[in-house]
Amino acid sequence: MGGEASRDVVGTLAGFARTLRAAGVNADPERLQAMIGALDRLDVTDARDVYWAGRLTLCADPADLPRYDRCFAAYFSGESASVRRVARPPVVAARPAATAGAAGQEARGDPSVAAASTAEVLRRRDVARLSAEERDEVHRLIALLDDVSARRRSRRFTAAHRGRLDQNRTVRSILRRGGEISRLHHRAHRTRPRRVVLLVDVSGSMSPYADVLLRFAHAAVRCAPRSTEVFTVGTRLTRVTRELRHREPDAAMAAVSSAIPDWSGGTRLGEELKEFLDRFGQRGMARGAVVVVASDGWERGDATLLAAQMARLRRLAHRVVWANPHKGLAGYEPLTAGMAAALPYVDDFVAGHSLAALEELAGVIGDA
Repeated sequence: MGGEASRDVVGTLAGFARTLRAAGVNADPERLQAMIGALDRLDVTDARDVYWAGRLTLCADPADLPRYDRCFAAYFSGESASVRRVARPPVVAARPAATAGAAGQEARGDPSVAAASTAEVLRRRDVARLSAEERDEVHRLIALLDDVSARRRSRRFTAAHRGRLDQNRTVRSILRRGGEISRLHHRAHRTRPRRVVLLVDVSGSMSPYADVLLRFAHAAVRCAPRSTEVFTVGTRLTRVTRELRHREPDAAMAAVSSAIPDWSGGTRLGEELKEFLDRFGQRGMARGAVVVVASDGWERGDATLLAAQMARLRRLAHRVVWANPHKGLAGYEPLTAGMAAALPYVDDFVAGHSLAALEELAGVIGDA
């Protein structure tokens, strides 16, 4: 390759490495240099060569592989990774938001960095104010979320590098070596998936956000299909977990839309929460679970009923999280009757109006 083409390829690969780091893959400069060295001996215009060169040099853990596959497909849009592609700014996963000035400076330089800056600014935008194209891009980035799950400590133990001293294994090791103490063995508690239950408000006041929140719920179901349950609330309680198990987000959203009879209707949070607890929660679904209520708190029913059911939910659940899209707006105060009634029983009160807010919500669920 000529010098100019070589610089373009290196710039494209650097942008890809930034995308991987944003997705949680430790694609540091040393690994990036190894990938560039590998491609120097391969055909950079062959997508398979680029894919395997990156997979073998940028991934250090089995958990990196699904993230790498998703990022590769998103970054290169499923096309051949040729030098000509740098003329079209690639779409990359989101990283921490950049300032407008920095975005402008980057736009005059590397086109892949300019595309990254655009995605970063988009992360902080209120989804209710996005254009159709911007909303489609946010939907694509939500589909890349791969860690919307919770874990709990099991009573069982497993071998570990540190933790409690495993006396049995240590003694057996000493006996095998004729009484010589070569090393101390340790053990730690295993972890198991913790159930996550999402109650998504699909009433009229939540219509600008309901679709995005359901796509977030789809990402949660995809990450932990056996330990995640999703319901919609409005004037009726609807269980949509089965519909959200479709692999493709758009197919899942179409199935959910057909299953919900009260889309953009009224709000009776207290009654629907009571129905959830009577039919599912009290029987075990809410016990020890992380329960996420995604709603703006506009309650048309009796606020005292909502308060009583929230208190009941708090006694059953491991943690109660409330995601209110309006919390991300400047000057917001939880003054509505429903929100004021529910807040005393909420462990985490977070926003849900943007991609960054949903990433924060995923972190709250994971840390619960």
